[in-house]
Amino acid sequence: MSLQDWGWNSYWEALWNESERGESRPARVIAQHRRLWRVAGGFGECWSEPSGTLRHASEAGADWPAVGDWVGVESQGAASTAIVHDVLPRRTRFVRKAPGKSLEVQVIAANVDTALLIMALDHDFNLRRCERYLAQCWESGARPVVILNKLDVCPDAAEFISQIERVAIGAPVIALSAVTGEGLKQLAPSLEAGRTLVLLGSSGVGKSTLVNRLCGHEAQPVQPIRESDGRGRHTTTARQVFRLPGGALLMDTPGLRELQLWDASEGLAQTFADIEDLENRCRFRDCRHEQEPGCAVREALDSGSLDAERMESRKKLEREQAFLNRKI
Repeated sequence: MSLQDWGWNSYWEALWNESERGESRPARVIAQHRRLWRVAGGFGECWSEPSGTLRHASEAGADWPAVGDWVGVESQGAASTAIVHDVLPRRTRFVRKAPGKSLEVQVIAANVDTALLIMALDHDFNLRRCERYLAQCWESGARPVVILNKLDVCPDAAEFISQIERVAIGAPVIALSAVTGEGLKQLAPSLEAGRTLVLLGSSGVGKSTLVNRLCGHEAQPVQPIRESDGRGRHTTTARQVFRLPGGALLMDTPGLRELQLWDASEGLAQTFADIEDLENRCRFRDCRHEQEPGCAVREALDSGSLDAERMESRKKLEREQAFLNRKI
């Protein structure tokens, strides 16, 4: 396979030629397991490890390679371990605050064109979680598409679709079944050759089943959800890129148990653009949307055209961002 098969184009070619590369060759990170990366390039595929220079740079704050990154490597061929020297600047990156108390950012996917935000039409359906994912996705620079999976177990999905469309402003909403293939044709515009997509969502929403459906074979193992609570089991344990029959690149990721936002102020503004539009119509610029006269937000809440839970969701996410910024 050529570099172009992994998404290389004139943009990356120009970026690569801006610096002296020596013996390095371009390659894309297509899988990650702890501190080992699987890279693919004109030499084929092989595992790789960081150079001493890259290790030193990472200690000073530089990013480690992430799945989807373009990197400069020295490789003796597919039978040997390549050495990663540097990471090309990313066009997009989907991130989250690293789990736990540490103030670190974790890159989930890099250089993604489209993020498929997957929810299931069962116990997983959650509007507030969708808003959280959308905020970080808009911040990443990738185009979000909301996927409502498991249409085969939800014969009347119209109300679910309507609810999601009210919060997924500017993002297409597609209801489908990864098991039967129903609704899958709606994904066709996002599956152009050379485009990179990432699957994001909780465990049990059917990401691995969708990977297998799009690949045309069993590329990922699947497990049934727990009958006791309808929650999914972790099937995917590592991030990995699959090349689809039509030439698109699909990145599968482990189910995210939590998604704490990281520097997503612009993403929040995009996600809650309807509320920002109302705020711009308030009589007073510093309106707190409580008892002030001429408050368009309050009027919308009272009339029911703005959902109170959506308003509270926005406040919660903004408080979370403000708290994180203070800690940093």
